[in-house]
Amino acid sequence: MSKKEQIIEKLKENGCRITKQRLVLIDIILENDCASCKEIFYKASKADDKIGVATVYRMVNALEEIGAISRKNMYKVECSEDCGAESGCEITLDDNTICHLSPGTWNKVVREGMRRCGYLKNQKIAKIKVEK
Repeated sequence: MSKKEQIIEKLKENGCRITKQRLVLIDIILENDCASCKEIFYKASKADDKIGVATVYRMVNALEEIGAISRKNMYKVECSEDCGAESGCEITLDDNTICHLSPGTWNKVVREGMRRCGYLKNQKIAKIKVEK
């Protein structure tokens, strides 16, 4: 079951109707590294101009209630137990927070970092070799 399907199931269990707007918001949060509700709203309004700011806030609250996101992690979908994090990498932050990244997430983090620093244009990462 995909993360999106897991989130939808948990929302339904909590009595939340799954509307087209909520599906758009789930997709945006899953596909982007949004730092705020305002940023989520900006991206959502491009996809559907009928999505309001209140809808975004209610959705973020609903996702936080079911444990799908954490505001301290800047609205990034947290990895579930079965994501295979043990085969990815572990990053320890200066406040002793430990982030477990699956291979796919690790690739996404590196790709986005390289893109923002100007190293990637239209290329794709073929291989990552970590040297100690």
